[in-house]
Amino acid sequence: QVQLVESGGGSVQPGGSLRLSCAASGSAFLVRAMDWYRQAPGKQRELVATITRSGSTNYADSAEGRFTISTDNAKRSVYLQMNSLKPEDTAVYYCHFRGILNDYWGQGTQVTVSS
Repeated sequence: QVQLVESGGGSVQPGGSLRLSCAASGSAFLVRAMDWYRQAPGKQRELVATITRSGSTNYADSAEGRFTISTDNAKRSVYLQMNSLKPEDTAVYYCHFRGILNDYWGQGTQVTVSS
């Protein structure tokens, strides 16, 4: 069994920064890629950033230039550095690990950007 535990969410003023972390525990599995998604109230969950096993990254237009996704050498943790935060970044953020046979989701962490 695999569990993903997220941390690092919170409240911040516009222009501020937060760093989200997501750590996998439990059974070992081969990770193909890791993602961060977010879901704002009344909206669909959207993909924010992806990092593949080889280290390639991809960002939503809304995150490009402000957010950075990274992982550790063991591919057991994924991070999202968020800078220049805007009120429209307010959402619940979820990490997502893509394995060979299964996908896994974190429980979500709230990010609120407000003055």
